[in-house]
Amino acid sequence: MSGTSCWRVLAIMICTAIAAPALAETDFQTWLKALRVEASQKGISDATLDAALSGLKPIPRVVELDRKQPEFTLTFEKYINRVVPRARVEKGRKKLAENKALLTEVGKKYGVPPQFIVSFWGVETDFGRVTGGFKVIPALATLAFDGRRSAFFRKELLLALKIVNEGHIKSDVMMGSWAGAMGQAQFMPSSFVGYAVDYNKDGRKDIWTTREDVFASAANYLSRYGWRAGERWGRKVKVPAGFDPKRADLKVKQSVSEWAAEGVTFANGKPLPKSDLAASVILPAGPDGPAYFAYNNYRVILRWNRSHFFAIAVGHLADQIAGH
Repeated sequence: MSGTSCWRVLAIMICTAIAAPALAETDFQTWLKALRVEASQKGISDATLDAALSGLKPIPRVVELDRKQPEFTLTFEKYINRVVPRARVEKGRKKLAENKALLTEVGKKYGVPPQFIVSFWGVETDFGRVTGGFKVIPALATLAFDGRRSAFFRKELLLALKIVNEGHIKSDVMMGSWAGAMGQAQFMPSSFVGYAVDYNKDGRKDIWTTREDVFASAANYLSRYGWRAGERWGRKVKVPAGFDPKRADLKVKQSVSEWAAEGVTFANGKPLPKSDLAASVILPAGPDGPAYFAYNNYRVILRWNRSHFFAIAVGHLADQIAGH
């Protein structure tokens, strides 16, 4: 290739590199105009759209986080130690005591024990301390435009605009995670619309700063998904030698008495009580790790976050906060 050709190719490459961001920005603004039309057709006011969408640009960091989530995974033991450290247990007990009257009232109304409300609060946002550093609407717009899961995030974005339009929060202080999980309860907009509660009756469902609404919204979510008051979430057990790990599955459900007949015991080896309570066996760390019974409330926790590690962490933290 001649020197002139090399320079010509280099010039084309440089121009392309300069033009690409501009083209992407043009595409985004075209996309945003179409979104605004759809939002308007759904009843979102011009004032809300002006405040939320004017000057909005994609956030490169959000795309980066979505595409380059950590490849490594913590072991079950390391996850539990990280999410349920002794300091969080102590802090949880302190938060339970500080909010005892409110938590008792909310727990009674929704049938969810206070220690579980506090546990979700602790695991999700360290009791409201870490709620996310991204403005929700720009983050959701970025993900909706990006294309990897555009239909899902477009729906969440339109619901986020609906939440602003209803006056629950202003768009410029609607903060959450890079993926759009919001406030101290870390609700996606769809969860907010379905389960958030204005418990203090001030006309706003505020899961960012109002503890009454945070606690009631979390409890309402769990209640609506079938939380059973008075039942455990699960418990650590011991499976017999030769237990088929394929039977450690939520699809395999039978009574505690039936599991006991197969040789399953308490973790300390003592026999299980006779009980018709339905349970599944879970082996979160594989055949060589600890075993757990998963009851109905365990399944409800999974509706919040479909991770066995998360569900067991929430259960453990709640038990320890309550002193069990």
